[in-house]
Order: sequence, then structure tokens, then C-alpha cells
Amino acid sequence: MTFSWTPHRFSGGALALDVANSVVLRADPERRIDRFADPAVMDAFPDGANRHGAERALFGALEPVGADGRDGLVALREAIDRHFRAEVLGAGKPALMADLLDAISATLRRSGTRPHALDTATARSALMLLTQPEPERLKICPNCHWLFLDRSRNRSRAWCDMAVCGNRAKASRHYRRNREEPRP
Repeated sequence: MTFSWTPHRFSGGALALDVANSVVLRADPERRIDRFADPAVMDAFPDGANRHGAERALFGALEPVGADGRDGLVALREAIDRHFRAEVLGAGKPALMADLLDAISATLRRSGTRPHALDTATARSALMLLTQPEPERLKICPNCHWLFLDRSRNRSRAWCDMAVCGNRAKASRHYRRNREEPRP
């Protein structure tokens, strides 16, 4: 099966969140899919982010990480997910923030003269998220469990992507409601 980085895959609203969301069904070990497990898919991510990512104008044209940076990007991704997911759930801990800062620091030390590499831009995006003035805008999609930024004016966005997760939730609710109601 071929995979492509479609606009839906970049519904997190920040590069760091889109990278964290590269693990599908994270909480389900039997169905979990790590999109970065395939080096070719990881290498294609920057092109997708350049076309669809919310922060594409901030970091310039993103480039893939080298083979020597793959493990570091995955470590950064996992630290981003642990910290921000815990924050949304009200279980944030200083140790998780310290782990994230360590991963960011290690990434930036490795970056050298690669300011447009995916790992460097992801580290910078995570730093921006850490300092955002409204942390309550960070949410978890109730359908797919991806992290996303709610940039709506009234902070009422419920799903990472209305066209995918919102429609699935509404269709499921409609199905349950019609199944439970007796027919005349």
C-alpha cells in the first residue's frame, strides 16, 4: 500500500504537532502505525509539510534529515508527544518538559548548518509551542487522538480536521441514533 502526505496529515496546526501525529493510533499497540518507520515516508514528510503545513512560511523550504538524524528526530517526536499530550490531559510534569527541552537541545546541537532540516525546524516549532500565550488552545482530537491547535476565534474547534474526523464522528453518532430509535 502506498502512502502520501495529504493535507489531513497536517491538521495539527504546528510542525511539531504534525510530526508527533506521524504515529497513527498511538495508544493501540496492535493497530499502531509509525509513519516514520519507513525511511522513504520520513524523507517525503518535508515535501508534504512544505505544501500543507500551517507553519510552512516560518521555516523556509524544509529538507529531509540525513540518515544520521533519523533516530534523533524520532526521539524528539516522542518527547513532543509525551509533554504536550500530558499538558492537555492536565498531567504535565516538569520532568516531561525537561525531557522535551533535552531533545530540543540535542537536535539543535546536531543541526549545525542545516537550518531547514526537518529536525531543526521541528525543534524550533516545539519551542514556539512551549512559549505560546494560550496553552488551552492545544487539544486532542476525540476521534483520532492527534494533537492539534485550536485556532478558532471562540476556541470551539472539536476535531483535528472537520472533513475527516468531524465527519466520522457525526456519521457514527447518526448511525447510533438511528439504530437506537425504533422505526414506525
